[in-house]
Amino acid sequence: MSKDTFAFSSASLRSFRLEQELQDWEDARRTLAQRRALTRTPLAPVPRAPRQQHSPSTTSRTLGPYRCRDPAVLNTFLSGDMARVYAVLKDPTMVNALMETVQEEMTWAPEMGMWTLTSKVKQTSALRLAASRGHSACVEELLFRGAAVNANPGGRSALHDACAGGHDSCVQLLLSHGADANLLTADGSAALHLCSSAQTFSCARLLLEVGGASAHACSSEAKLTPLHVAAHRGLEEHVELLLRHGADVAACNREGETPLNAACAGAERPSEAGRFLRVVQTLLRAGADPRTAGRKRHTPLHNACSNCSSRIVDLLLQHGAQANAENCAGYTPMDCLLQVVEDFPDQGPEAVARALLNHGTQPPLPKMLKLCCLSPSTLEVMLDCYVTVPSCDEWIDSVPSELWEEHRPFFESVLRMVGQPRSLQHLCRCSLRHHLGALYQTAISKLGMPAFVRDYLLLRTDGQLR
Repeated sequence: MSKDTFAFSSASLRSFRLEQELQDWEDARRTLAQRRALTRTPLAPVPRAPRQQHSPSTTSRTLGPYRCRDPAVLNTFLSGDMARVYAVLKDPTMVNALMETVQEEMTWAPEMGMWTLTSKVKQTSALRLAASRGHSACVEELLFRGAAVNANPGGRSALHDACAGGHDSCVQLLLSHGADANLLTADGSAALHLCSSAQTFSCARLLLEVGGASAHACSSEAKLTPLHVAAHRGLEEHVELLLRHGADVAACNREGETPLNAACAGAERPSEAGRFLRVVQTLLRAGADPRTAGRKRHTPLHNACSNCSSRIVDLLLQHGAQANAENCAGYTPMDCLLQVVEDFPDQGPEAVARALLNHGTQPPLPKMLKLCCLSPSTLEVMLDCYVTVPSCDEWIDSVPSELWEEHRPFFESVLRMVGQPRSLQHLCRCSLRHHLGALYQTAISKLGMPAFVRDYLLLRTDGQLR
């Protein structure tokens, strides 16, 4: 062995090779950074050709043939670790590679009559993974390396995922690189349809003001507009934004229902009643018609009564909703209320009943009073519309003993007044109600009379029948 040479072990040689690869990667990264600095001028708006109606499969760009199922690679883009991202992207085919995940799901096998565990392959891309988690640096790197911005493996594009997650920085990047704001998912939804939470307001604004998204976009199957989605979720800022950009307040979905009907149907939780009320107010100011019914003749008032939303019911009636409208099953808004009194005894069903009765609704049949037995206040409002208190044999035994003890004076007054003549002032109230009909509430409110008289005429409850 020459005295000018040295013996290296295999471990030393491997260490040298790894060191050389790391140095080569660092040199490539610096070169790429320099090129990026030279080309980082603001991009001009991307010209778009007139939009044509295509199916999602024909408008998407096909990703490269390379397929990847390596969980480590998928987690790299999900985590947004840029050091690992640079390492993966040393292979140029990974930029537009088709990422696949295999998940085990329970599916029903009708031929076997049982649930079975089956493997399902789901497709995505590196750009979709990064955009779905809001990793803007990773999204920018992929776009700079030529990622197909409108590719939609698995039926959705990166813009759809970024909007669904409320990642406005990623949305802005994608739009600046030519993402199509009107591209539909496989199920026929536009990016605006996926802006369905309060955190997505900035994304919706970028889609409309930067991307040129259509506020009239209609989903393929349900025919929902973004205004339907925003109204059903009670997103008041989204509703105002869409209306400013020309959204049609009278647009109908496949069931013939308007955004106003969607808002009234969505107001299910008492804690969210305030923002749904503001959405309804905004839609009514924009010209929504509360009398418009869907194909099943279900009006916004039917939905509001089904959710026991007293303030929305009041607002709809003030704007001309028909208190006696019947749907295709023959149910009136009062019938919808009676079906849910037991579900919402603490949500003020008596206020809904009072509003309907004061706008001309006829009191329910005596046999239907059993549906109100868990809400004594609602029962009192109903009975105050009868000239004579009907028999209570059908419902009196259904009153829980605890409720009876809590409202003993009321229930005893009901038993005492069954079949007995009511007071003269009550008969006068009934006569006025019969004479004025649907104008009763408006007429009584305009008359100059003491407050206690007005409240009595408008079915104020005091805990006893007289």
